[in-house]
Amino acid sequence: MSVNKEEIVKAVDAAKKTAKKRKFNQSVELVLALQDIDIKKPENRINEIIELPKPPSQEVKVAVFATGDLAVRARNAGANEVYGKETLNDLVNDKKKARNLVQGIDFFIAETSLMPLVGRVLGSILGPRGGMPTPIPPTAPIDALIDRRRRTVQLRVRSQLSAQCKVGSEDMNSEDIADNIQTILTRLERRLEKGLRNIKEAYVKTTMGPPTKIAL
Repeated sequence: MSVNKEEIVKAVDAAKKTAKKRKFNQSVELVLALQDIDIKKPENRINEIIELPKPPSQEVKVAVFATGDLAVRARNAGANEVYGKETLNDLVNDKKKARNLVQGIDFFIAETSLMPLVGRVLGSILGPRGGMPTPIPPTAPIDALIDRRRRTVQLRVRSQLSAQCKVGSEDMNSEDIADNIQTILTRLERRLEKGLRNIKEAYVKTTMGPPTKIAL
């Protein structure tokens, strides 16, 4: 069972039409209300990284924790931030500075040798939001990894029967946004015990606009 793409396009068009114009390019977001899931069971909690077929025009920010050659290659690959061991050591006793460092970053990647230090310094901040870095060896193809992260979104279901993620930006074609939404719903359908029947309601909205219901 899948959601009719035409219904998704209708909802996206309506969401963009009812949204008040702003001075910035708003994100388009998918909001899901779930049902009949016991999220007290760890196996029912969801933390999915989903690659979108039509990435939003807005930049997805990626930071890399690395040393030596990997750090150089990360900078050359266009990582938004590259942090080394010295930076992490400076944050050990400064939680405020640590929170500021991760602010605005969508995804983190870390050299495996730095993961214990990253966990000690940033684990209490990134852990609860499911944002711990992806560990990689120093020889990893960092350019390809950064590019892939910029095409992805994170969908999480932890303590509440709801989920929300960015599926595009308002300057995108509604058909492209609908393709992204279908990709997410298909992934979620496979992940949920009862498939789409575990989705009570689905909405699409711009950052500051009202939600529009998608006919499931």
